[in-house]
Amino acid sequence: VLNNIDPNQAEFIGFLFFYSSLFLALAGTFSVIGFFIKKIVLKDDQIVFHHVKSTFRQGMLIAMVIVSGLILLQTKLLTWWNAILLALLFALIEGIIFTSRKYNNN
Repeated sequence: VLNNIDPNQAEFIGFLFFYSSLFLALAGTFSVIGFFIKKIVLKDDQIVFHHVKSTFRQGMLIAMVIVSGLILLQTKLLTWWNAILLALLFALIEGIIFTSRKYNNN
């Protein structure tokens, strides 16, 4: 995608491929990094594998925030308060998922 698509001549489909491949790469990278951080912090090999689902979700959310910010930057709509709103939206979604998961486990 990076070598074959010229951003000056690309249409919607070119940007769709670029942002989707960037999203998948970022989601995978942040998921793996989060998994290794949890593995180092918890220091228990058996329990850490239960956290794969949450680290993947967090990696997806972080990738969504980054790609959304880049799309807003490309369309010249990114301002400091939009960036703050994106970060708050990320925190709100993660908080809602965390509290509902904690509530359902009891």
